[in-house]
Amino acid sequence: MTKTASLQPSSAGVADPMASLGSLLREWLPGQRWFAGKDRPVTDLRLLSMTELFPGCLHLLVHAEHAGVGAGSGGVPAPAGITAPPPADCYQLLLGVRRELSPRLHRAFIGRPAQGPLAGLAVYDALCDPRSAQLLLERLRHPGSAGPLRFEADPSALIPGGLAPRLLDAEQSNSSIVYGDEFILKVFRRIQAGVNPDLEVPWALARQGCGRVPAPVAWLRTNQPEDATLGVLQPFLPDASDGWTLALRALAAGDDFTPQAHQLGQATAEVHLALADAFPTGGHREVARTAVAMTERLDAAAHSVPALRPYAARLRTAFAALASCDAGPPAQRVHGDLHLGQVLRAGREWFVIDFEGEPSRPLAERRVPESPVRDVAGMLRSFDYAARQRRPWRPEWARRCREAYCAGYASRAGWDPRKKHALLRAYETDRAVYEVLYEARHRPDWLAVPMAAIERLAVRGG
Repeated sequence: MTKTASLQPSSAGVADPMASLGSLLREWLPGQRWFAGKDRPVTDLRLLSMTELFPGCLHLLVHAEHAGVGAGSGGVPAPAGITAPPPADCYQLLLGVRRELSPRLHRAFIGRPAQGPLAGLAVYDALCDPRSAQLLLERLRHPGSAGPLRFEADPSALIPGGLAPRLLDAEQSNSSIVYGDEFILKVFRRIQAGVNPDLEVPWALARQGCGRVPAPVAWLRTNQPEDATLGVLQPFLPDASDGWTLALRALAAGDDFTPQAHQLGQATAEVHLALADAFPTGGHREVARTAVAMTERLDAAAHSVPALRPYAARLRTAFAALASCDAGPPAQRVHGDLHLGQVLRAGREWFVIDFEGEPSRPLAERRVPESPVRDVAGMLRSFDYAARQRRPWRPEWARRCREAYCAGYASRAGWDPRKKHALLRAYETDRAVYEVLYEARHRPDWLAVPMAAIERLAVRGG
């Protein structure tokens, strides 16, 4: 029987689970890859909802506040225009509760509460438990509700039972379970109110008949405390490799990657065309407003990263040039975070995945129409990143891939990104500035990669 609990004072007779879980989760959460408040203690943890999915498995939505609110790199307040670490987030947790834990679940162990209703029991991450993963799939196979949770599915989709689950260990901001090499369930960890683009966009593209994006077959959402998407089940491509792996493999072998880059450009254009049909376009965005926003991001990044300051004046010319350049194609829904890790190649076909966008941005921002040049620039930067993973660096490899990708895109889209030079330079510069700030904060050893692009864009203009 499904039981739900709340921390509202009116929940008479319901024991407070946070009396058991609060201290354990405060220690456990900051160590998870998908936790946004890295290296910042959890100062407050509140339960928003709890549902017993099945005996021994609790579904929780918790609100976590972090220490160091508003701090940027090195404890300096984050400047305007740059996304600071979030002051608070809502997280989705699936917790298993047992008296004793089997050896295979030791890596999922969170702890044994010393007090409260779960005192003495072993608490662990239930997504690591094959039994819990199988029961979760059964919930999706049979649409219905469990407290505030809603399990929904495409009525035309056939989801067989008995598929063996395995938890992938490559995810960063989410958790994914593969079922029998047939389906993959993405469980969102950071939850924001509204429809997640990783459900909204693939569903709309499927209705358009776009075969470049795996269509959702089932999904999980909640209506408490607000309507939000919690997970999406899609077909799994077992023989596919992501573009990043393929690019690095080609570089290691000294192989040409331009045919694949050309086909990837075609695939990107096809997805953009389908997106323009599936969603209302936004017309031509005001280039002046775009230029101002990009300039503000540059100034804020230069404030935080001293290495960027010598190039700032020349980089601003890329944004100033937008005032007199061709506005380019109309704004539309785009991927928002396109790079080689977000595409899969199965056989001779490219597929585009992960339409969630940048998880650090508010969901409403990720759904706003933007220039498709943003996606193109993101992929061009990704070729550059790949080329710089080996020494000696291979800038000519990246240049050939960039040219091939743009040529492939132009052959399908009806317009050539290379002929929108000012627009493309501005978006690529904006992306490189974002990369500089990201690497300075999270991977200082990688800072040289975007800084090489900054020098190229500042000195040679592209």
